[in-house]
Amino acid sequence: MSSKQSTLLWIVLGCSIFALLFAVLLARWVLARGRGTPEMQRISDAIQQGAEAYLARQYKTIALLSLVVAVLLGVGYGFFRASTEHDPVSSAKTLAMYVTGSFLLGAISSGIAGFMGMWISIRANIRVASAAMTSLNGALQTALRGGAVSGLFTVAMSLLGVGGLFALLDAFPPAGMDANIWATRIPFLIVGYGFGASFVALFAQLGGGIYTKAADVGADLVGKVEAGIPEDDPRNPAVIADLVGDNVGDCAGRGADLFESTAAENIGAMILGVLLYSHFGVNGILFPLLIMGLGLLCSIVGVMTVSTKEDGDPMAALNRGYYVTAALVTVVFFFATKWLLNPAGAPDAWWHFFLAGLLGIATSIAFVFITQYYTEYRYRPVLGIAEASQTGAATNIIAGLAVGLESTVMPVIVIGIAIIASYTLGNTSGLLDAGGNPIGGLFGTAVATMGMLGTAGYILAMDVFGPITDNAGGIVEMSRQPQNVRDKTDRLDSVGNTTKALTKGYAIGSAALAAFLLFSAYLDEVRHYTGQVLHVDLSKPQVFVAGLLGAMLVFWFSSLAIAAVRKAASSVITEVRRQFKERPGIMLGTELPDYARCVDIVTIGALKAMVLPGALVVLFPIVVGMSFKHFAPRNEFLGAEAVAALLMVGTIAGILMAGFLNNGGGAWDNAKKYIETGVYGGKRSEAHKAAVVGDTVGDPFKDTAGPSLHVLVKLLSTITLVLAPLFI
Repeated sequence: MSSKQSTLLWIVLGCSIFALLFAVLLARWVLARGRGTPEMQRISDAIQQGAEAYLARQYKTIALLSLVVAVLLGVGYGFFRASTEHDPVSSAKTLAMYVTGSFLLGAISSGIAGFMGMWISIRANIRVASAAMTSLNGALQTALRGGAVSGLFTVAMSLLGVGGLFALLDAFPPAGMDANIWATRIPFLIVGYGFGASFVALFAQLGGGIYTKAADVGADLVGKVEAGIPEDDPRNPAVIADLVGDNVGDCAGRGADLFESTAAENIGAMILGVLLYSHFGVNGILFPLLIMGLGLLCSIVGVMTVSTKEDGDPMAALNRGYYVTAALVTVVFFFATKWLLNPAGAPDAWWHFFLAGLLGIATSIAFVFITQYYTEYRYRPVLGIAEASQTGAATNIIAGLAVGLESTVMPVIVIGIAIIASYTLGNTSGLLDAGGNPIGGLFGTAVATMGMLGTAGYILAMDVFGPITDNAGGIVEMSRQPQNVRDKTDRLDSVGNTTKALTKGYAIGSAALAAFLLFSAYLDEVRHYTGQVLHVDLSKPQVFVAGLLGAMLVFWFSSLAIAAVRKAASSVITEVRRQFKERPGIMLGTELPDYARCVDIVTIGALKAMVLPGALVVLFPIVVGMSFKHFAPRNEFLGAEAVAALLMVGTIAGILMAGFLNNGGGAWDNAKKYIETGVYGGKRSEAHKAAVVGDTVGDPFKDTAGPSLHVLVKLLSTITLVLAPLFI
């Protein structure tokens, strides 16, 4: 290992460890805040018990599924595939050991990241509620720093896993192999880490999303529409299940989602860095890890700068923290590209890649503004849905669908500009192959993706801020605190709804850029294993059909996810109606509902429903690749080409569908909240009832199917990266 390589790895691992230690200090700070009244503690304890019980049962299911996949990986690589001269190691069984081991490590690490997100959120909620009794700023900082524990822990764990695996393997090259050659082979041995992270993230996001929206829909339809009681009213039997759902979906699920994003995209960028080894050496391979490590430090600074006055705007304070983080990441990119991506033969390369990184940062900011436009009630789309609610639920739903479909336009334009511009910057950087052809284009898109992910720690802190403040509002409402306290938590909850929508927009953007990166990495991996460039020709009937199957998978998966919410929500609605009918003392306030029964119903429903759509995503590319492989004439790699088409078209359909579901659902939600401010008759008006119906349609869109599609897109990419040798 060279001294520079050693220095880079120490910086990466040092940043990861520092971020983990800082997350521990933030957790201690949050846990030192007050826990409010005994009544508030009783409600918080119920939320905590429900969330921990669900996650324990969910992770047992995911662990069993992960073990099955690990065995299949080991057997497939070790016994059903012959070793070739292009393999990173000479023995098929050794390759199977590396891939399977990294898969299991990725799965375990992703599970830990998701658990940490939920662990802090279910303890921060009551502390935010307690802080709101005295100070808006105290509540804001408690919520954001609680979210930052999850954000820093998630990104640091991902970076520590990828960087640690690279450092470990780099320290033990095979006997007789040159250390430099071994460094170029390591990224192909650890692709299983990204697959394991994506595998767990899909089930965590899907199961958590089914749980949270089934409980939310059940609580809203019976509580708000039929019984006419407020949100988070303690008389609603589904209210605890609803508050639990915020944690297992938006915290545990999103934590696992962003964990796998950073892990998979780092590995994909490292694989593309191998292509430029003759120019950058190991610098190009480790550059993505360095950016993520220094981005963690930038996120820490951003989080600690956030504060507000008692009459200030909490959203403005959070935005300032984000802009500080983005500005610091820009500075990091300048120095990192000049240091690492500045070969003697291409003196202009570093600033081309610096501009590509800036494009990624600008893309993330653009997605924040686009998502705000389509989901905040200050702007035309949400105002239009609220206006349509005056004539009933049908017109509300029609307006919401139109907004969701329209909201895909600007993101596609922004993504298109980012990909083409970053590719062009890379291609004109002066990096040439032996034949004099430019070869930096794909790495330019990888650098842009790293720019977008540089702020991931702060973005995830903003995301977890949402469910923490939502829970805090519920605790204040259920413990019947004074109105001035509820006003503060309502302000934070409103901001939290916006931050959750923004982070979903960010996730779509990063998934889109990452999808191109990972697709390029897949093609590069096939070239690495075959020695030939793979061209995807859609004029071939088999390849066209494979692409069509990829698009169909997105629609089928979305259908299964939304139908699962409907089934589980129906069970909740039936149970809440039963309790209201059989126990009239609940509505009179003389008898407590059976909260545990609703929690149990949703837990069982979510765990049963998540298995089929999750298994479908994993099995689909395998079946397509192995089936079409047998149609291939001699010396053609039709299996790999068919999977590339499935990945390409499925990614495009997935990005568009995710944007439609996320933004449409967010717009419906905020149209309801806009009416609740008093317009069009306010709460309990006919317009409000129509808006509640629209919101319940949008709930599984924005919190179940939409976020799960982010993971689906990246899981398709990581599973094809891992299994590429089997399709050849």
